[in-house]
Amino acid sequence: MANSPKDIIRDDIRALAAYHVQDAAGMVKLDAMENPYPLPPALAAEVAALVASAPVNRYPDPRSPALKARLREAMQIPAGMDIVLGNGSDELIQMLALAVAKPGAAILGVEPSFVMFRMIATFCGLRYVGVPLKADFSLDTEAVLAAMAHEQPALTFLAYPNNPTGNLFDAEALERVVAAAPGLVVVDEAYTAFASRSFLPALATYPHLLIMRTLSKLGLAGLRLGLLAGRAEWTQELEKVRLPYNVNVLTQLVAEKVLSQAPALAAQARTLVAERARLTASLATMPGVTVFPSDANFLLFRVPQAKRVFEGLKARRVLIKNLDGAHPLLADCLRVTVGTPQENDAFTGALRQTLTESNGN
Repeated sequence: MANSPKDIIRDDIRALAAYHVQDAAGMVKLDAMENPYPLPPALAAEVAALVASAPVNRYPDPRSPALKARLREAMQIPAGMDIVLGNGSDELIQMLALAVAKPGAAILGVEPSFVMFRMIATFCGLRYVGVPLKADFSLDTEAVLAAMAHEQPALTFLAYPNNPTGNLFDAEALERVVAAAPGLVVVDEAYTAFASRSFLPALATYPHLLIMRTLSKLGLAGLRLGLLAGRAEWTQELEKVRLPYNVNVLTQLVAEKVLSQAPALAAQARTLVAERARLTASLATMPGVTVFPSDANFLLFRVPQAKRVFEGLKARRVLIKNLDGAHPLLADCLRVTVGTPQENDAFTGALRQTLTESNGN
């Protein structure tokens, strides 16, 4: 009788490495694109009262009508579009992949981009077709269109702004890709709060388009709430693969309450955009550092000997993300989340010290 993982677990799953989350204890934590600011005290008190009286002995309402109504208002979801909720964007990506997983079906994306697009395709037994971006991280439109024509993907993911590069793709190029897609297209707008453009209005133009968003970057990462917006003909099918009660009682109550104070979250986002500009300017003054344009709440930058610099920052109790080796286009690249002014100053100070130390040796 087979009794080992080798005998039971799929070979492609055993070949994967689990998603790694770094230990951040005692660190200035700038590795996960979180909002560094807590809720305003008055709002936090209201949330505490809600949690204290929450009916945690009961299953949540799987339809989440009050939360959906609040999301429609806060995110300005176009009239006539439906919403599907997920336990974070990750679950929504998995729901989409499961729904299209016919034998031989493919998912298409660009690379480098959000790693879970590829990982979840693998989990669900789908082929993943990754089309490289150009050297400046812009969309290689002709290559994407050629891959679409050849592979006929059932599902295409495009992050806007892109993670981990931070840039918004050219809107006309993105529209060409969406228009040409033979299957469903999902534009992931996880970082839209910090961006200068959104593709949300295009829902009215393209019947096969869905927009994906999350509350994680707005300061509610711990709640794990994501949403898909699009036409009911798609959302009705996706509801069939959504696990019952996937959005828990506390998430529904807290998210609805916090979104009622959406201007407070928007103010925090504006503060982070201003800090992003200050951090960009500071990095641009450092010899050997190349910082890339960003419309997100993080910056991608390139340094000589990225791994050595990453370890030097960790030794100084600053944690960012090392992307060197993740993709050829990311050689010697690091990614830093935009934090509070104090966190950003701690990072830039530690980076200057680390670079001086590296150059001295």
